[in-house]
Amino acid sequence: MEEAVIQRALNGGYCNSLTQYSRFLTREVTIGDVPMGGLNPIRIQSMTTTDTMNTIGTVEQTIRMVNSGCEYVRITAPSVKEAENLANIKKELRYRGYHVPLVADIHFTPNAAESAARIVEKVRINPGNYADKKRFENIEYTTAAYQAELDRIYKKFTPLVKICKEYGTAMRIGTNHGSLSDRIMSHYGDTPRGMVESAMEFIRMCEDLNYYNLVISMKASNTQVMVQAYRLLVETMVKEGMNYPLHLGVTEAGDGEDGRIKSAVGIGTLLEDGLGDTIRVSLTEDPEFEAPVAKALALRYEQRSLLNTHALNTPVIDRERIILKDLPYNPYEYNRRNTIPVQHIGGHHHPVVMMDLSKENLKDPFILSSVGYTYSAGLDKYHMADQACDLVYLGDALPSFSFPGNLRQIYTHAVWLGLKEKNNCHPIFSYEEYVRSEVKDNFLNLVQIRAEKSADLDLSVLEGNVVIVLETGVLSGMSAQREFFISLLKNNLQIPVIIKRTYADVGADDLMLHAATDLGALFTDGMGDGVWINAADSIGLSLINSTSFGILQATRTRISKTEYISCPSCGRTLFDLQETTQLIRSRTDHLKGIKIGIMGCIVNGPGEMADADYGYVGTGPDKITLYRGREVVKKNVNASRALDDLIELIKEDGNWIEVVK
Repeated sequence: MEEAVIQRALNGGYCNSLTQYSRFLTREVTIGDVPMGGLNPIRIQSMTTTDTMNTIGTVEQTIRMVNSGCEYVRITAPSVKEAENLANIKKELRYRGYHVPLVADIHFTPNAAESAARIVEKVRINPGNYADKKRFENIEYTTAAYQAELDRIYKKFTPLVKICKEYGTAMRIGTNHGSLSDRIMSHYGDTPRGMVESAMEFIRMCEDLNYYNLVISMKASNTQVMVQAYRLLVETMVKEGMNYPLHLGVTEAGDGEDGRIKSAVGIGTLLEDGLGDTIRVSLTEDPEFEAPVAKALALRYEQRSLLNTHALNTPVIDRERIILKDLPYNPYEYNRRNTIPVQHIGGHHHPVVMMDLSKENLKDPFILSSVGYTYSAGLDKYHMADQACDLVYLGDALPSFSFPGNLRQIYTHAVWLGLKEKNNCHPIFSYEEYVRSEVKDNFLNLVQIRAEKSADLDLSVLEGNVVIVLETGVLSGMSAQREFFISLLKNNLQIPVIIKRTYADVGADDLMLHAATDLGALFTDGMGDGVWINAADSIGLSLINSTSFGILQATRTRISKTEYISCPSCGRTLFDLQETTQLIRSRTDHLKGIKIGIMGCIVNGPGEMADADYGYVGTGPDKITLYRGREVVKKNVNASRALDDLIELIKEDGNWIEVVK
């Protein structure tokens, strides 16, 4: 596609539109008989966890993955013998009637990539370690020395490109935040820009060799870094006339609810931007459980794209041109929107969590256990958990018991007016109610505004102790809420905002994914001072509360629990990741704010867990190496005592907290 056409559509930015869903049209890439990019649907994929030399085991797992929704299956090929065995795996799959395109995952070993490229439909290389060895050294490069390194890589990379061209094999150039080469790190640092340049060097080499069957990824376990890197990648590609398909994924997302929320925050934010042609959700679970999560994320955007897609050669409306040109925040760097605090909302305070208790039994203090406050009848006291909400909406209902002293109660304005005791009790208004009301709270007034109907409102009348509750319940509501924030920024209105989303017709699993996408996309860009999720009556308060805190944790805007950066396992894994992750979690999940990386092998070792505080990495059969940050502390510890040694290390650093029983 001509550079001028791409530039006109994106207006020099990273997406077609910030106010209306519009998928970025990419080049179509051939991968077996399942093409990617262009007008094709968002493709679903995952990666096997079996030993690649176990042909039948890998085939049977691949079949389970295909049956769960995978359209591509990736298999690790750490050496030539595994690469060559891909032929046996492919033959057996074809014999059983499965024609799913296979992807060889390559690290460090060019000759394995060259063997695999003759067999499978696609190879994935990591530009950080395909032709470089990482020693975590800071090296000063002259311009000539840097170019000499690129010339060396070009020579080493060219044979693979020629084989891919000859055999019609596609290639993913997959940058990972934690495995940038020493050369890139020395020049650009551990940054989204470094990630982009790492990939662009290889893309330019491919184009120099007239090879264009490429897919690109920018993965990180830090969702902010991941989102910024993909956006920078698109902006950079557009400037150079490129529009290669994007493979989206959050590395080492973890398992269970945390893994799903974290994946949805990173992947969903980019899907909202109209970016993404294939998804891999990385969970520390069996791979057949990954595809349904990815499918659920993709489905929302397939439905939208049928209704509302700009062609790349269609002019973007004037309003969107202005927003893209004069965006009042930096989408490539996290900065929280400046607000004037009202009580504990906004300013430097962490985002708050608000819950709706208006339909609950307000005669029973034990209902508060679902939102983080456990009541002791004998002591007549509450125990406050790390994930205890900050405000509760009670509407017109009056409780018959005393609330915890630090839990603020929100009532309709009419009910609030009639309260004899207003301590910790505050009103919520519609915009019209607030404007005409003569009696307001001296401390905190919540004003509800629907994002889709906010354009003509005069927000300057919201003076004093006001916090806006910005609500929406429509499918594309995130764009409307983002447009509202852009308006606040342009008009320098520093009113705190609680973001409210209502999901009336979704089940528990989709609630986590949808809310993490819609709310996470805003918090990732520094917008929002609180979260309020409403859902169907069948969904319990406990799940809504944990999802709210999980979104803030995944966006790194409020840390309320231990974070586990856990890889999804593959054929390189040297121990049972699922069992080990659960064991480590069972003994450390009370360490609020600590990040622990759990990696199955050295490939996903110190690099992939780039910003973890501690690392637990498989380095051989029954052998674990422990890290403090990126520093090796203990090598080749027996697996039977590795967790105890990890805990001792945490204690040595003064970061251990004893569990109170």
